Amino acid sequence: MGELEIDKHVQYILDVEKKRDFESLLMEHIRMNGAYWGLTTLYLLGKLEKVDQDAVVEWMMKCQHDCGGFGGSIGHDPHVLYTLSAVQVLVLFNKLDMLDAEKVSNYIASLQNEDGSFAGDIWGEIDTRFSYCAICCLALLHRLDKINVEKAVNYIVSCKNLDGGFGCTPGGESHAGQIFCCVGALAITGSLHYVDKDRLGWWLCERQVKSGGLNGRPEKLPDVCYSWWVLSSLIIIDRVHWIDKDKLTKFILNCQDRENGGISDRPDDAVDVFHTYFGVAGLSLLEYPEVKPIDPAYALPVDVVNRIFFGK
Repeated sequence: MGELEIDKHVQYILDVEKKRDFESLLMEHIRMNGAYWGLTTLYLLGKLEKVDQDAVVEWMMKCQHDCGGFGGSIGHDPHVLYTLSAVQVLVLFNKLDMLDAEKVSNYIASLQNEDGSFAGDIWGEIDTRFSYCAICCLALLHRLDKINVEKAVNYIVSCKNLDGGFGCTPGGESHAGQIFCCVGALAITGSLHYVDKDRLGWWLCERQVKSGGLNGRPEKLPDVCYSWWVLSSLIIIDRVHWIDKDKLTKFILNCQDRENGGISDRPDDAVDVFHTYFGVAGLSLLEYPEVKPIDPAYALPVDVVNRIFFGK
């Protein structure tokens, strides 16, 4: 199985930001998400001090618009996905004071629809991912009172399926990524009683395949990122003991590039920051040594969440 190549993963993440190649050009529109993935990984590995935080914050603030929302990079339109990542990074750095919380929370509240759902931006696409982003972001800003929480919860519950899972809209197919978003949002709002934990737990534990990895839907290939989406949901509903943790740990470690750093979706595939983060976050949930614990609902290190909500 081998060990986690911590130093090589840290160097890989630091090098990604320095590169301005074709791949980084293709990822420019989600650079804010990339900053969150990379920086949270560094924090979990105890290496956040290797980053120039002031330079990151300076760049981030240039991505904010007059409406309060953040774009994926400078000059890109604001969206709730990037706004959450920006807030999470500022929380990570303990620099929330750089933000006009009222302005940001007003932007997020403006995206809530009459039925409780959330649009991602002014163009109106609706998805339970956006419900999670809005609820998580407002909770971190201590501004959940800006929205109609009851309607937000009711909309999420309306996306629950007969198999216990959740889709992106009512009637949408159950998918592990959407399940995390819905279960995470319900956990943050104290509404987990709406979840059929045994039925959902069964669906989630059925995502583990022979290699030990997890997939997002039945009959799909395993993917390291589901080490987060599935595992976090199982932990939140207290059913994580229904999967084989050792086999999952082995699968994640087998997806490492042991020479150049980084983690891929499956063994021997190309690595990227997205899967590197979710691989390390999955190992954190599996209580792997040398990886700091992460909160399964907020997707931030436990000590950071404790600082935000308990002042510890």
